[in-house]
Amino acid sequence: MHFTARHGGFMIRRAVIFSVPFLLSAGPLPANANGDAVRGAQKVAACAVCHGAPERPSLPGMPTLAGQQPESLGVQRFCTREGLRVVPPMAGLLKDFTDRDLEDVAAYFSAQKPSPESSKRDQQIYARGAALSRGMGCGSCHLADYRGQRHIPRITGQREDYLALTLRAYRDDKRTGADTSMNAAMYRATDSDIRDLAHYLAQQ
Repeated sequence: MHFTARHGGFMIRRAVIFSVPFLLSAGPLPANANGDAVRGAQKVAACAVCHGAPERPSLPGMPTLAGQQPESLGVQRFCTREGLRVVPPMAGLLKDFTDRDLEDVAAYFSAQKPSPESSKRDQQIYARGAALSRGMGCGSCHLADYRGQRHIPRITGQREDYLALTLRAYRDDKRTGADTSMNAAMYRATDSDIRDLAHYLAQQ
């Protein structure tokens, strides 16, 4: 069972879960991607403190937003502002942002060039992560090169520590939001699976 909520330029479809362990996907999340990167540059000072800027990387454990899909950024910031996602470090930071502000910030970060992962590759862990990714079908939503599409985020080149934290949160049902497909994908993953996946995806 699904219901749809509209707010400004964003449409959120949320799933009502009736049984465990079955997790229902909420399906596509259309969002406007008409932001202005120039306007966004004037609104990102607080965001860049943790998420990085062209001249410096994001803080440890924080996602790199450069090169991210604009719709993914817009939807996640919308969910955070509306309390659909609880992100303690961002509590209150977006309360005065309008939908247009969120679109502009998304446009700014999506226009930035992502920095490659700087950690040294472990070939055995990388190979196990590649096999896991194929078996779990990560490329079916995030695409073969993991650049993402629309509301589905870019994960190639993302910080390895952030990927591991996020995948673990999905597995442990501590992160939800716009849809539950990632919870379904990860709920059987072991800690070593998550380590291997995060290493592989970050190294793309």
